[in-house]
Amino acid sequence: MDSAFVRSFPNAPSLTTGGNLRHTKNIYYANIKHNFCVSPRSGEIIRYISNIFYWCITVLKLFQVMVPHLFMDIYINGVNQLFDIEIDKINKPYLPLASGEISYKTGVIVVASSLTLSLCFGWIIGSWPLIWGLLSCFLIWTAYSIDVPLLRWKKYPLLAAMCMFVTWAFVCPIAFFLHMQTFVFKKPVVFPRSLVFVVVFISFYFVGMALYKDIPDIEGDKTYGINSLPTRIGLKRAFWISISLLEIPFGVALLAGATSSSHLWIKIITGFGHAALASLLWYKAKSVDLKSKASIASFYIFIWKVLSMEYFLMPFIR
Repeated sequence: MDSAFVRSFPNAPSLTTGGNLRHTKNIYYANIKHNFCVSPRSGEIIRYISNIFYWCITVLKLFQVMVPHLFMDIYINGVNQLFDIEIDKINKPYLPLASGEISYKTGVIVVASSLTLSLCFGWIIGSWPLIWGLLSCFLIWTAYSIDVPLLRWKKYPLLAAMCMFVTWAFVCPIAFFLHMQTFVFKKPVVFPRSLVFVVVFISFYFVGMALYKDIPDIEGDKTYGINSLPTRIGLKRAFWISISLLEIPFGVALLAGATSSSHLWIKIITGFGHAALASLLWYKAKSVDLKSKASIASFYIFIWKVLSMEYFLMPFIR
């Protein structure tokens, strides 16, 4: 090894014998170590790699939290269909249980398995905000759907609207936020202005959606005694009340954007974006044919699409 070192430094003959050789090698290796650890360039590379690794882990944890919520969503939709088979044969005959595509027994297995997997994944992840959110969704939507005394809240307009309102306006955004804040980023609990805006926006929006959701089902609800608001006040009146409720949060968004601490160009983008979404929603609403189930159902899908586009604007409100 010494001879290899000598061959590497042929211009330093006076330092390549005995103790001088060992001393020179120590200086050489110390300089390499010093240059790697102290060099600004090396420090930048290490920080860059660390940031990439950190955000990769963060993204993985974000997808991790989506898995139990996916199974919970299957449970929520499934348990509602299990108790609504006869109603769905009138309102939504294309659904798998109502159409007979899958048997009732298979539906029960799918629903029970989804609930079990959702709660198990939540417990394995170990995030208490996540577990709290999953349990809340389970309790609320079980009470909404199952036909036992004191439950089946979907029969009562106020309770039915509250189920959707509480889940989407409070449980989901707050549970997701606290999961990321406390479990992923390991930061203390805070409730920033941006979170308050999301809660207020979704509160109004989902009250409107909860009302509109019952409009396509009015025929089956009347047949089976579900006293939804559209069955009480009429189709047209319920429709325009729901549209008004859907438009209100965009006014809130315009006010929040104008008074935010963001840069001017961000305020301009969010202002034009929310104005465009509100105008598009109103324009589309005027073209809905309330005598056509297909038109009513198509607009319900459109409402969800508008919300999806709004999610891209929400992070800009500070």
